Amino acid sequence: MWRNACLIIVALWSSQAAALQPAFGTQPATGTIQVAFTPGDDADGLIMQAIKHARKQILVQAYSFTHLGIADALIGAHQRGVEVAVIADLQQTERIPTSLIRQLAAAGIAVYTDNEHASAHNKVMIIDADSHPVVITGSYNFTHAAQFSNAENLLILRDNPDIAYAYRNNWQRHRQHSLPLLP
Repeated sequence: MWRNACLIIVALWSSQAAALQPAFGTQPATGTIQVAFTPGDDADGLIMQAIKHARKQILVQAYSFTHLGIADALIGAHQRGVEVAVIADLQQTERIPTSLIRQLAAAGIAVYTDNEHASAHNKVMIIDADSHPVVITGSYNFTHAAQFSNAENLLILRDNPDIAYAYRNNWQRHRQHSLPLLP
């Protein structure tokens, strides 16, 4: 009986650990892909539009975050009942005087800082991973400079559940070692 209980515990732990492992390899190409390049393209408008259409959940990983319009869109989504959670780079949050990460936390959004890495350099949003998922990624920081000054790229991947799950699993893996940011 003890042996069976141990086997069940190991099996449960293994399945949970496997679910949080990063996805490697090839993912099927499904859904649509939208691309934008800055300066020039309306990348921030595309991001804000995707946030506006979120229904259940938005998970964010941000290196730098100074774009007021994107911050307002996230706060608006939170206020209309969408679960919004952010993992940010602590050094960027503390060093950049115009960082909006603390304002997101003050608005009631769950904000965490990833201190385990030299840089928490991801720029990702996972929107509604379980239903008509949207993954936003690329070099584009969620900043005013990314839109108007820097040469950046942005990909918006829609309706590809495998990609959404891979990004969500990676977000969850980083959430496990991140610390809550107090407003």
